[in-house]
Amino acid sequence: MEAAVLSLRQQRCFNHPQREASARCPECGKFYCRECITEHDDRVLCAACLAKLSVKKTPRSEWWGWMPKLTLALVAFAIVFILWLIFGNLLLLIPSHYHDKGGW
Repeated sequence: MEAAVLSLRQQRCFNHPQREASARCPECGKFYCRECITEHDDRVLCAACLAKLSVKKTPRSEWWGWMPKLTLALVAFAIVFILWLIFGNLLLLIPSHYHDKGGW
C-alpha cells in the first residue's frame, strides 16, 4: 500500500505536467490532477474516458430503423397508384363520341 501511495505522489498529471497527480483513471490507466478527473458511477474517470462512456451506444436492433420510412414510402406509393388508377378509369368512362366533335 505504501509503495502505491509513493508512486502516486511521484506521478504527474497527464494534461498538466507541472501538477502532481491525485488519481489514476481506471479506464486508460493515466494519472491526472484534481481538475482533470471527475466522478461518474462511483468511479473517478478522466474527461476522455467519460466522453467515451457517455456516447450513446446503438442497440443491435436499430439496424432496421429505416423500415418505418420504407413502409411509409410504400404506402404513399400505393395510395398514389390507386388514385391514378381510379382517375384513369374515370377517363375511360367518357364516351368516345365526346371526343369526335373536335374543338381544337
